Amino acid sequence: MEKRSFGKINWLILFLFGSIGQIAWSVENMYFNLFLFETVAPSLEAVTLMVQLSGITATVITLIAGTLSDKLKNRRTFISLGYLIWGITVFVFAFISTKNTQSIFNIKELERAVAVTLAIIVIMDCVMTAFGSTANDACFNAWVTDNSHQSYRGKLESILSVFPLLAMLIVAGGFGMLVSLIGYSNLFMGMGIVIMLIGVLGFLTIKDNPSLQNTEPSKFSDIIYGFRPSVIKKNVKLYLVLLIVGVYGIACQIFMPYIIIFMKEYLLFSTIEYSLVFGVAILFGSAIAVYLGILSDKWQKGKALYLGVAILAVGLLGMYLSSGLEKPILFVIFGLFGLIMIVGNVLILTLTGALIRDNTPESNVGKLQGIRMIFSVLIPMLVGPMIGNAINAAKNIPIPDAGSADAMTTAYIPAPEIFLAASLCALIAIIFIVILNKKVESDNRNAKN
Repeated sequence: MEKRSFGKINWLILFLFGSIGQIAWSVENMYFNLFLFETVAPSLEAVTLMVQLSGITATVITLIAGTLSDKLKNRRTFISLGYLIWGITVFVFAFISTKNTQSIFNIKELERAVAVTLAIIVIMDCVMTAFGSTANDACFNAWVTDNSHQSYRGKLESILSVFPLLAMLIVAGGFGMLVSLIGYSNLFMGMGIVIMLIGVLGFLTIKDNPSLQNTEPSKFSDIIYGFRPSVIKKNVKLYLVLLIVGVYGIACQIFMPYIIIFMKEYLLFSTIEYSLVFGVAILFGSAIAVYLGILSDKWQKGKALYLGVAILAVGLLGMYLSSGLEKPILFVIFGLFGLIMIVGNVLILTLTGALIRDNTPESNVGKLQGIRMIFSVLIPMLVGPMIGNAINAAKNIPIPDAGSADAMTTAYIPAPEIFLAASLCALIAIIFIVILNKKVESDNRNAKN
């Protein structure tokens, strides 16, 4: 990679496709969960299953699409067409409801209609994930690596890592208010149209880096490229960073799928209240983390990860401890520790993202996107929600004021202990950070000799 400047058009593409892609992921990761819980059935088991199957789909599709984009030496079409169809699948969610299920499938029993509707949501979530992973996880991420240089990747990653948090702010806060005004159906239709328009824009603006044409020929057997012992041995630092990402991801997925439901049902925050908590924490947390991310280009990124993990763990522990407080102090203290958690979250994302790009062989970027997904998506989204929901089920906290006799007797809400478990899990990452830094120091000594 000779080019040292990212370029204005590429920055525009990064902003538009990165931000809209993360908003779409936040709709799936957070709002489909709330949509299912509030409009179909208050089932955390269904939420957990949806998250897990989505993680499997995302990883498998990224392995295939990343390798195929290497083989065809084309990111542009995969990104643009992928976003277009991704938007269509979000649009379809506007028409999913128990009532429509009863009408379309002629189902009279409400219980059966609810079960079928839950199945439809889970299946459509996987379909949506397939196209989103093709466009965003596999090919957009590979495109960014193709077109960026190591000298400014800390800055670039700090901006990319803020997109998920800004998306969380928009989705968790703004979308909550929008649902109150226009309903889920109109919200999903509007979001779907925006994603489709971004896909069309991709055909007009995205250009593949010429260096992509000079990469080695790719074969479908390269789907398993990243699993080869020889590849792992040659890229030890990359796989150590991925292990750190995996542990961090598990910690986040222990609580993240349930956080809005927790704030609404356990803390009894109104839409305005949890929107303010998210808004203040994310805005200030993102600003701090972007500043730290820009500084990270001057740091030893591996050593800076200690700081990121410590901040994340303290924030999560504080969220757990503050959950028992009474309003209005609860509102302030929970929000403060939420801000701390977000700073740690973004800092880890920034540092690991830059380290992954720095240690990914430029000739095999697409092939390794699937491996990245195994550690950043598959393992966290399988293990994290399993731990989180096991805690929720064990605590078995009933829905407040469920009241009516027809309320689901097996329904329960998220428990504050998910934050404690996430904090402890995050600390495990320190083991792999120590090993990574020792490897870096060893390589540096060998290079000098």
